[in-house]
Amino acid sequence: MEKSLQDDNYCFACGEENPLGLRLKFSLNNNKATAEFVPQKVHQGYKDIVHGGIITTVLDEAMVKAAIMQGMCAMSAEITVRFKNILFAGEKTVVEALINKISRKIIEASAVLKRTDDTIIAEGHAKLLRKD
Repeated sequence: MEKSLQDDNYCFACGEENPLGLRLKFSLNNNKATAEFVPQKVHQGYKDIVHGGIITTVLDEAMVKAAIMQGMCAMSAEITVRFKNILFAGEKTVVEALINKISRKIIEASAVLKRTDDTIIAEGHAKLLRKD
């Protein structure tokens, strides 16, 4: 039995009520979902280097938010991430995501996480399952 998708503000990536979450705050400009992210030491894998799973989470959330902020309820079905550069704890980054293609059941999206000097940390591509 499938439950409907409900937001109780406890999302690990964007939930304001989750004390352990990333608390990403997204805005939509020119059909791009954008948020700032400054990882902390608790997000590391190797010493002072941000864990790839945290980076993947940020990219994933951005792509889903790009759909949601444009009126489409969606959840991740498939994600591919390419890591380009190391991200260190404490570095300020910006994530941007956009929708590339929309069909009846699938939304294709892409995202990039960059330092403020535009150095690409990682790129993501996803297929999102439409739930509306």
